[in-house]
Amino acid sequence: MLIYLIRRILIAIPTLLGITLVTFVIINLAPGGPIEQKLQKMQMGAGGDSRSTSIPPEVLENLIKQYGFDKPVHVRYWIWLKNISRFDFGESFSYQEPVMDVISSKFPVSLQFGIASLILTYMICIPLGVKKAINAGGIFDQVSGIILYIMVSIPPLVLGIFLIVWFAGGSYFDWFPIGGIKSDMYDDLTTMGKVLDRAYHFVLPLTCYVIGGFTELSMLVRNSMLDVIKSDFIRTARAKGLDNNLIYFKHALRNALIPVATGLGGFLRVFLAGSLIVETIFNLDGIGLLGYSSILARDYNVIMGLTFISALLLLVGNMMSDFIYVMVDPRIDFK
Repeated sequence: MLIYLIRRILIAIPTLLGITLVTFVIINLAPGGPIEQKLQKMQMGAGGDSRSTSIPPEVLENLIKQYGFDKPVHVRYWIWLKNISRFDFGESFSYQEPVMDVISSKFPVSLQFGIASLILTYMICIPLGVKKAINAGGIFDQVSGIILYIMVSIPPLVLGIFLIVWFAGGSYFDWFPIGGIKSDMYDDLTTMGKVLDRAYHFVLPLTCYVIGGFTELSMLVRNSMLDVIKSDFIRTARAKGLDNNLIYFKHALRNALIPVATGLGGFLRVFLAGSLIVETIFNLDGIGLLGYSSILARDYNVIMGLTFISALLLLVGNMMSDFIYVMVDPRIDFK
């Protein structure tokens, strides 16, 4: 296993470099860079027409040096790599703050929704998938399957608007707040009051976060459970007269959860979970909205910071999935 881990790390390093290199080149070749946007703001701030107001050459030259665009792309990428080795992601062009400070300021919102959606999805989908497998082909299995496929087919934008119109004072019921993750009087509440207040604000956006993922995980558990139920050792257990609940929940479920358990390595992605549509609709200042606004503003350092962290978490999560696979199924041996 140690040799396999070393091999995976050696593969992950060039993969990470390739992801960051491609992203760096693409964003630097895209039109409308930070210098152009800075010049436009300066022209508009001077009260002139952007087409007629001229910028002194020395100002333009200073801006090019300030943003590091006086060097070729490959040189800038090499400088960025050296800074990354010191965990220095540079300064955000838009926020005029270190990139890590900008990301960390948006991090709590996305992290809360990421963890909550992960826990809620597994708590609902595993029992639902087992129930569907036990009643495969029955009314419950068919009806729940139809509902799940309807849920996954609803776009988050449409669902978010529907929830606001119906349950957030849009046209019918005023049961939940539209935006934010806490009330104005949040600091004055007790500990339990704070928990309930957060949960109250989480209901609508969390519904948009998780509803699309229910179908995939539920059907994975169902199909995996069906495969195990058809196995020889389950037929042997039935022949011995064991209780059905004991067969399903002790013997079958443990083996059926192997494919599900291996996906737990992806839990690291909840640290940067963010949905642009959900965060925009429900006024949540999280990672998804930060990434979108950074792309529009050509904030290269923030874009590269988010890309690097996301790719790193993805690669580490994949390696963790392999370890979990070995832990839950001793028959697997990576060499």
